Amino acid sequence: MADAEPSPHRPRRSREALPLPDCVALVLQGGGALGSYQAGVIEALDEAAIEIDWVAGISIGAVNAAIIAGNPPERRLDRLRAFWEQASSALPVFPLYPDDTIREAVHEWSAGVVLSTGVPGFFRPRPWPPALAIPGTPEALSFYDTAPLRETLDALVDWDLLNDGPVRLSVGAVELESGNFAYFDTRERRIDARHIMASGALPPGLPPVEIDGRWYWDGGLVSNTPLTHVLDHQDEAMLVFQVDLFAAAADRPRTLTDVLAREKEIRFSSRTRQISDERMRLRLEREAIRKVLAKLPADWCDDPDVEALRSMAAERPVSLVHLIYRANAWEGGSRDFEFSTRTMHEHWAAGRAAVAETMANAQVVAANILDGKTAAYDLTRTPPPPPAAR
Repeated sequence: MADAEPSPHRPRRSREALPLPDCVALVLQGGGALGSYQAGVIEALDEAAIEIDWVAGISIGAVNAAIIAGNPPERRLDRLRAFWEQASSALPVFPLYPDDTIREAVHEWSAGVVLSTGVPGFFRPRPWPPALAIPGTPEALSFYDTAPLRETLDALVDWDLLNDGPVRLSVGAVELESGNFAYFDTRERRIDARHIMASGALPPGLPPVEIDGRWYWDGGLVSNTPLTHVLDHQDEAMLVFQVDLFAAAADRPRTLTDVLAREKEIRFSSRTRQISDERMRLRLEREAIRKVLAKLPADWCDDPDVEALRSMAAERPVSLVHLIYRANAWEGGSRDFEFSTRTMHEHWAAGRAAVAETMANAQVVAANILDGKTAAYDLTRTPPPPPAAR
């Protein structure tokens, strides 16, 4: 809570005087090459002295999350830069005329290079097409080999620190045969490179990953945000930064390239928006239940049904801050696999700018945290809302 004594490993406030509740969580969506936007967010939060207690990720968000949880604070940014510089190292930085048409052409060409050659330290094309492989093998189920990602993760992540250190990690994947969603959480089990790779095993490009006799695909097939897992396991007041890589709202498409981009935005953002809205609505309903329970006569307090209802309605406050990447006009449907150096740096800078814009309006969130209320905010595109809680 805001009035509690500060944790020994975290200052009471950020450098922007944002009060920090008992738990600060970072929720990272999947989105391939767009994950460098998350890296910019992480860097800016670090500069603002906002220390993360819990990080949860899907797909590329799981990779960034593992690097955070698997490194001490003084090494996290260096390791994040190492990953993204390696991933974007195959595509040079071309001087570009400031024209969206030219930029889009270079963008699509860069994505085509990735399709042909893969991403350094991440995945590489298989020497033979899947149709020529033995049915049932990873080679028959995907176009690319992700062995480079295992090597990269082992080089950049201290797995003992990740599992035993102060930052909780949760990553989501889909069990292939049942279709059920599964979360791997350091509070419940030890996590290694397989769990991170499983969270990002998007078919048919990348192969499923076997863990304890079960095979897993990318968690984004079911839900592209781990927000549900975080809120379902919340046991203290929480500030959540949810970093979304696909915007729900955008302009109407004008070309076929726009259609491909818009379809992907809707597909990956819809579940995120649905989950966020549903969770906020449930909290409104529970708040109404608590108000009614407070009005009951004293002799009803020990009634088993009243106690059960009180337990169901009990919850800790949460401030949910959205940080949403909003694509440039030249970014089409291939934006999630365009790993060029120039684009990586631009996404990184956009993540930093989103945090700066949010912190400029941090008093709105600060008032809500100090009041111990629940609310959701997107402070990067619209005027700050009044601090009316939900």
